[in-house]
Amino acid sequence: MAHYDLSIIGSGSGNSLITPFWDDKRVVLADKGSGSTAAFGGTCLNVGCIPTKMFVRPAALARGPVEAARLNVTQATTDVDFPAMRDRIFSRIDAISAGGRHYREVELENVDLVSEKVTLTGDFSQPPFAFVSDSGVHAEADQMVIAAGSRPSLPQVPGIHLPGVHTSDSIMRIEERPEKLLIIGGGYIACEFAGVFSAFGTEVIQVNRSRGLMNAMDADISAAFSAEAQKNWTVRFERAVTNISEHGGGLRVELVASDGHVERHDVDTVLVAIGRTPNTDLIGAKEAGLDVHPDGRLAVDQYQRVLIQGEPVEGLYALGDISSPAMLKHVANQEARVVAHNLEHPDRIRPSRQEAIPAAIFSFPEMAQVGLTETQAAEAIGAEHLTTKIQNYGDTAYGWAMEDGEGIFKVIADRRSGQILGAHVMGYQASNLIQPIIQAMSFGQDAYTTARGQYWIHPALMEVTENALLGLEVPIPEDAPL
Repeated sequence: MAHYDLSIIGSGSGNSLITPFWDDKRVVLADKGSGSTAAFGGTCLNVGCIPTKMFVRPAALARGPVEAARLNVTQATTDVDFPAMRDRIFSRIDAISAGGRHYREVELENVDLVSEKVTLTGDFSQPPFAFVSDSGVHAEADQMVIAAGSRPSLPQVPGIHLPGVHTSDSIMRIEERPEKLLIIGGGYIACEFAGVFSAFGTEVIQVNRSRGLMNAMDADISAAFSAEAQKNWTVRFERAVTNISEHGGGLRVELVASDGHVERHDVDTVLVAIGRTPNTDLIGAKEAGLDVHPDGRLAVDQYQRVLIQGEPVEGLYALGDISSPAMLKHVANQEARVVAHNLEHPDRIRPSRQEAIPAAIFSFPEMAQVGLTETQAAEAIGAEHLTTKIQNYGDTAYGWAMEDGEGIFKVIADRRSGQILGAHVMGYQASNLIQPIIQAMSFGQDAYTTARGQYWIHPALMEVTENALLGLEVPIPEDAPL
């Protein structure tokens, strides 16, 4: 069994842990690959954030004629060359992935790469911590970081493994754009792909078990997005997929409604996007005695140390999708910075940051959120202490210029103190418009000071954010800016 100073499972954000601190030490990095290939670099690079946004941008351009028509300009999208788009995107992605692998495997003499699935083995209550690969490679290390990520969840439905049934791991690499696509799920992955493929001219049918889409978001945003989605593609609410079968060169999907009604849809392709599952079971976390939450996440403390029977194990860390409820790349990156520090400075470890975690959904329209929903805020401090404001894009100067009738910006605060509790946006550039709120929440600025303590460029779209803040009923601090 080879001995190392540091063992890392996962080459996504875990890859960034190999800093110059480890140049004179031995490191082993294990990764089975992302998606259906042995790609190096984790979910975000290979099958997640980056390639999906590289599809979102041309999708926005393909929708250009719709917006242009509102502004008395006639345009036309004459073609969407999906194979060329796919090849352009993945020629870049795959080159980055291969370069990262080559650097770790060939150029760094102190790093060994194990390119296969590994399983935890031995006693994990104290170092050294060991794993064994599928081919029998054994390795132990004085410190270990588990950053093995997550994978798409699959429902137990007959036909789920048929050719033509895809997840986010494979849908972006298909040979041709489907003429008709059925998407199972109502969350951010399902809604992003519905936005992309509908823009490209595919007939999209989105199926969700519950009423409404993006139900984890604030109720006003969920309702607004659900209404907009139904204008742009077909949505079937309160439907469960019960069977998928081959039919006429394509697939037939059987749905059962909440009232028992059965309907069938004949499509070219099915995308399953019902969520993601942490890879704790693949590495044998429970069998090794590590604490695992009911949803499959590895249990960690505020310093990202893995727990066994509720107690942290020194030198054993986890980060990213395998332990984080947020499952967001920017959260994994922040956790990686914390873990890197704690590995290198065990005498002065730092906690990871859990407040004001934002997220964006790059569907059509775009959405973003940070902090509490109105329901959560009411539960936390009482509805009587809340003040909220929904600002329509169309009630600002730039909104007039866009003829925007859909965009909304909602902000929630404590009316007693002006503390901002959350913000929720649906509309053009939502992920950028929300950033001043994220900053204010992160640095403890109250709503009035945030709104009046800086200039807001007129007539930029950012006035949507400004006006939302100004619409809150909050106290004006002493010596407040005018």
